Amino acid sequence: MECMIRIKELREMTGMNRREFCDYFGIPYPTVTDWERGQRHAPEYVLRLLEHYIRTEQLDTRKA
Repeated sequence: MECMIRIKELREMTGMNRREFCDYFGIPYPTVTDWERGQRHAPEYVLRLLEHYIRTEQLDTRKA
């Protein structure tokens, strides 16, 4: 799956907007913006770590 789709899905899992997501995880806003627009690619390990943290800390707000 492309980085831009995956990072947006991870952010949407939390129910946070981009600013909240960046502030919560300490990722610069322009970085996440570039990832979501496909202008830059997040390393695969960052995506895996974000997903693991979101699931472990029960930040996934989607209904099962």
